[in-house]
Amino acid sequence: MRQDFDGSYQVKPSDIDVYAAPKNSDASPRALYVHVPFCLHRCGYCDFTLVADRDDLVPAYLQALTNELDRLDGDYEVDTIFIGGGTPTHLSTDQLERLAEILFSRFTLNSGGEFSVEANPDGLSDDVMKTLSGIGVNRLSLGVQSFDAAVLKTLERQHTPAVAHEVVHRAIDAFDVVSLDLIFGVPGQTLDAWNATLAVAQQLPIRHVSTYGLTFEKGTDFYRRRQQGQINSTPDDLERDMYAAAISQFGHSGVPQYEISNFAQPGSECRHNMVYWQADEYFAFGPGAARYVNGVRSTNARNVSRWINCWLKGEVALQDMEQLSADAKIREAIFLGLRLVAGIDINGFLNRFGCDVGEIARDSAERHLEDGLLEVADSHLRLTSAGRFMADTVMADFL
Repeated sequence: MRQDFDGSYQVKPSDIDVYAAPKNSDASPRALYVHVPFCLHRCGYCDFTLVADRDDLVPAYLQALTNELDRLDGDYEVDTIFIGGGTPTHLSTDQLERLAEILFSRFTLNSGGEFSVEANPDGLSDDVMKTLSGIGVNRLSLGVQSFDAAVLKTLERQHTPAVAHEVVHRAIDAFDVVSLDLIFGVPGQTLDAWNATLAVAQQLPIRHVSTYGLTFEKGTDFYRRRQQGQINSTPDDLERDMYAAAISQFGHSGVPQYEISNFAQPGSECRHNMVYWQADEYFAFGPGAARYVNGVRSTNARNVSRWINCWLKGEVALQDMEQLSADAKIREAIFLGLRLVAGIDINGFLNRFGCDVGEIARDSAERHLEDGLLEVADSHLRLTSAGRFMADTVMADFL
């Protein structure tokens, strides 16, 4: 395996083929993720794989994506498709239709399947929504982030609260499920401001919400500004109160928490993301996309230009790759499964892996059962209400 100067890997035929998925069998992945790396503007907190103001690269990206999918040996049926970014809806309507043609040349979405696309409120016109609906999208994930003008300004978002509110109402008429992304723990954000955003969200007829505490990822502008003392992290106790407010308020409004960061009306949970949390396998394509196929986790090169240039020449471009051992699969399934409020089905885990979930990292499990961060209820091992506030710590003990 040859490592390029930027840290990405190009796989030779003698290496593991991460595109060799079992075809149309019980072992074939049933979920597809595609990464669209284009945005109008890179927000200061964002560390996703994207390029801003580079629409000139879209045609090359679409050709490179075609070439990557052509690496597959056959066609596949899937239950979920998720197009993320970046901002997929930054593409023109013609480009979105071309993207769909590329995907459906290799994949078929089963009847009743879930087809999600991420979008930002700014620029989400009726024509774009009509195009998305026309290619089969039935679930829209809107990056609203806040209904507070000051918070949106801090986050460097381009839309206003009024625009977000108006777009949500139009989207509800166009798609079966509309999900909102909201961010808390923003520098200068108060608990009152966060509660006000939650109140607006609760008044909207939405069926799914994702809430995320702001993180300062190394390499982002926010990280640099914090290092220089220009902005500050939200105090831990305030961020905890914000998280608790989301759990309480959405729960009371009929959109209960079902995962660490996600809330949904019963039956409207994100089926695609459930694939991740249940440690099932999935396809993924595009720069920076991470896949899990045949027990191998691999991530495409994050450098968008390099990924495009490699695939235009028919060369595989990977950032990293790991073949999971049996023990790693078991521990990862626990780590991911504990993200779910329902937790891990003890009997289902035993049938799948041939071992008792409580025997894995027994000391950690017993300690957290004793300290009240884990519990066994309804034949499931799960985080307690208190444990959700310490989720990262608890879950890491099983790796």
